[in-house]
Amino acid sequence: MRLVLGLSAALAVVAGLASLPAQAAAPALTVQVVQTSVWSSGYGADVILSNQGTTTTTSWVVEFDLPAGTTVSSSWSSVRTQSGQHYKFTNVSWNGDIAPGASEEFGFNANGLGMPFNCTVNGLPCGGGTPPSPTASPSSSVSPSPSPSASPTPSQPPGPIVDVSTSAQLSAALANAVAGQTIRLAAGDYRGAFLTQRSGTASQRITLTGPRSAVLINDGPSGTAPSCPAPTAGWDSGYGLWLFNASYWNLNGFTVKESKKGIVLDNSRFVTVDGVHVHHVDEEAVHFRRSSADGIIRNSVIEHTGLVQAGYGEGVYIGSAGSNWGCHGNSSGADRSDRVQVLSNRIGPNVAAEHIDVKEGTFNGVIRGNTFDGRGLSGQNSADSWVDVKGAGYVIEDNTGTFASPGTFANGYETHNPTTTPAFQNGCGNVWRRNRSDLGGVGNYAIYVTSTSKCSGNLNVVYSTNTVTNARTGLTNIAVTP
Repeated sequence: MRLVLGLSAALAVVAGLASLPAQAAAPALTVQVVQTSVWSSGYGADVILSNQGTTTTTSWVVEFDLPAGTTVSSSWSSVRTQSGQHYKFTNVSWNGDIAPGASEEFGFNANGLGMPFNCTVNGLPCGGGTPPSPTASPSSSVSPSPSPSASPTPSQPPGPIVDVSTSAQLSAALANAVAGQTIRLAAGDYRGAFLTQRSGTASQRITLTGPRSAVLINDGPSGTAPSCPAPTAGWDSGYGLWLFNASYWNLNGFTVKESKKGIVLDNSRFVTVDGVHVHHVDEEAVHFRRSSADGIIRNSVIEHTGLVQAGYGEGVYIGSAGSNWGCHGNSSGADRSDRVQVLSNRIGPNVAAEHIDVKEGTFNGVIRGNTFDGRGLSGQNSADSWVDVKGAGYVIEDNTGTFASPGTFANGYETHNPTTTPAFQNGCGNVWRRNRSDLGGVGNYAIYVTSTSKCSGNLNVVYSTNTVTNARTGLTNIAVTP
């Protein structure tokens, strides 16, 4: 099973765009490098390959150069090799075949601000024509950064910039944000109820960015809460940062702490959370809720959650329990926070509930490259695993999980199959591969599948590439797929 991301979905995370157009031969691949976040000393990017031809690809190789002073620090969904400033990315097993009209992608983080040049795909120039010379100058359309100095110059985000240094300025900037704008936090503590109900667009996202030392704190809640969470005069939710009906945002770099909940997204699609630190919160750290689909959280650190309600101290919470769809079921009665990607985060220690809780009625997310530290799992409200999957069609791969006391631990990954209306085949059709699990001599299985009978025709799959050590029982309770 593989997850294919359409070009339109990928372009929704544009913060800056460098286009590297298609090769001429069929299958014809278009390659685009999409900056999804930018900070003072680097950036994150997705590389999107779209097949404009009539023949399905069976493999691909993307190569490019980076200017001096810029290097790739990490990458995902590809096999990377390097020779000096020249980088080569080859497909992995599940994303080499791209059907006509379909797309695949991989991503990387860069130290330095220079963008790729001399791009080729499958040996041909991304822009067509003859292959570029290895010593050719960078394309005039993509300018490299100058050589780094002792004090690197922060990148200039696209669009208007609003610099804030006080809580009042931040509240006003969030309330009045416009598409394409960047709100830039100075270092310091920001105390208040920070809420936005403004949306960007696919081509003009709104960015809230700041250093790790820019810290959002909400000392609430206070006032009388409505029956379902919604911005209400006189009520402070207690959330550290709340996006309500606010799509197409980038949230980059800053810290949220000492709040009832960390970052809450309600009906806020295509939001990218990148490089944030959420810690010491009363309940969950980051919640994609009320059909906040197509979101990403990556390169972030989550720890010390559930300080007041341990059983509700999830690290990343995707969707809502069916019992809460009366409030959060805004998509035909369900919370369809679908296609959320959780990538390359460190979650734990002292995350009191599941590190990732995938709720029923959500579909087709990705949990990849994360590190789970199970110390401090509370066992309350069934919080005894790193990841609990009640959704369907998730790809769970390349994660590393460990457990050591103190804490309560049953299994590394679990599935459950709650019944919902409308009926979904919850907890089915999920795939595990290349996960590494150390159960600390306490956990039973690395991957425990609650039911196969409830997943008839859409079974969960555990590949033999998963490994486990220090398990009381073994890798999994179902047949392993080679």
